[in-house]
Amino acid sequence: MTSLAKHSMQAVATLLALLAIVLAATVVLLDPPSGDLVDLGLFLLLSGGITVGLGVAVSQFGLPSWARSIRSRLILISVLVMALSLANVGFVAVLMFFSQHDFYLLVVLTVFSVGISIFVAYASSAPTARVMDGFVSAVREINTGSLDTRVPVESNDEVGELAAAFNDMVERLQGSFERERDLENARKELFGAVSHDLRTPLASIRAMIESINDGVVTDEDTKARYLATIQSEVENLSGLIGDLFELSQIDAGILALHIESASIQDLISDTLESMAAQANNRRLRLEGEVAEDISPVSMDSQRVQRVLYNLVQNSIRYTPPDGSISIRAVDAGEEVHVQVADTGEGIRQRDLPKIFDRAYRADPARHRESGGAGIGLSIAKGIIEAHGGRIWVESEPGRGSVFSFTLPKSVPAAG
Repeated sequence: MTSLAKHSMQAVATLLALLAIVLAATVVLLDPPSGDLVDLGLFLLLSGGITVGLGVAVSQFGLPSWARSIRSRLILISVLVMALSLANVGFVAVLMFFSQHDFYLLVVLTVFSVGISIFVAYASSAPTARVMDGFVSAVREINTGSLDTRVPVESNDEVGELAAAFNDMVERLQGSFERERDLENARKELFGAVSHDLRTPLASIRAMIESINDGVVTDEDTKARYLATIQSEVENLSGLIGDLFELSQIDAGILALHIESASIQDLISDTLESMAAQANNRRLRLEGEVAEDISPVSMDSQRVQRVLYNLVQNSIRYTPPDGSISIRAVDAGEEVHVQVADTGEGIRQRDLPKIFDRAYRADPARHRESGGAGIGLSIAKGIIEAHGGRIWVESEPGRGSVFSFTLPKSVPAAG
C-alpha cells in the first residue's frame, strides 16, 4: 500500500467517525428534524472532506514555498481551522434562522478569534524558530570545519531534546576529531623518532664498515672493537623493529597472548638479575620485594617480563647516579599489584596524562640523548591492557616516579 493510499484511508476513517459522533450527539441533544440532520451531515462531510483532503495533500506534497517554515505552518493551520469554524458558524446560523445581527456578531467574534490565534501561533513558534535557525547556522559552521558551535537549548520538549542530542553529537564528533588529530601528531612524532633512531646507527655502521673495507682501519684490536660496536647497533636496530612490530599488533588489536600460570616472583627476580649491570654502571641501587602470599598468575610471562624491562629501563635512564629503583609486588585480592619506584627527576603534572602516548617526549632534547623511540611505555600499556589490567604513574618533579600496573589472577587464554 502506498503512502498516499494509507493516509487517505486514515483521513476517511477519521472523518466518518467524527461525523457519526457529531450526528449522534445532535440527535440526542437537539432532536432536529430529519431534513436539518441530513443537511448538517452533508455540510460536515463537505467541509471536513475538504479539510482532511488538504491535510493529505500537504503530507504528500508539502506546503507552498512561502509556508515551509514552522512559523508559517502554524499560522496557516490556525487560519484554516478558523476558516472551517467560520463556515460552520455560518451554516448553523442559516440552519437555525439566526437574525442577520446575530450572524454578523458571530462572524466578527470568529474573525477576532482568528487574529488572536494567528498571534498566539506566531508568538509560540518563536523559540522553535530560533532553535531551527540555530540548527541551520550550526550545520553551516560544521561544514566549514568549526566544531565549537552549539545549538541553544530553550525548552524541554522534543525540539529541546533534538537540540541537546545535536550538541552531544557535535561534542562527540569534536572529541573524535581531536583524538584523530592527536593520533596523527603522535604518528608523525613516532616516524620522526624512528627515522632518527634508524638513521643514526645505520650511519655509524656504514662508516665503520667502510673504514674496514677501505683499509683505513688495519689493526686487529680496532677491527674487533668496530665489529663489536656493529653487532651492538644491529641488536639495537632489531629491538627497535621488534618494538614497531609489537606496537602495530597492539594498534590492530591482534596481540596474541600465550597465557600460562607463572610466578610473578620469578619474573621480578629475572628482571633484577638482567638489569643489575645497567644499574651498577649508573651507580644505582636496584632491589625488589615480593609478598610471600602471592600465588601464580595466569599471564603471558614473556610479555609481562617485557613490561618490567621497559619500566626499569625507563627508571634507570632518568634516575641520577646514587639513586635507587625498587620493584614491589603485593596481593590485591583478585589482582596482583606491581610497582616500579625510583628516586629520579620525576615527571611534570602536565606530562602525566600523555606519558603512555607513543613517541611522547616530555623533554625531546634529553630523550634524543638517552636514546629510544619513545614507544616503550606505550607497548607496556598495550600489553597490560591486553591482560585486562591497568597501568598508571604517580610522580612529582624532584621526587621520583612510581609506575604501577595490575594483573588479574585469571586471564582467558588467547592466541
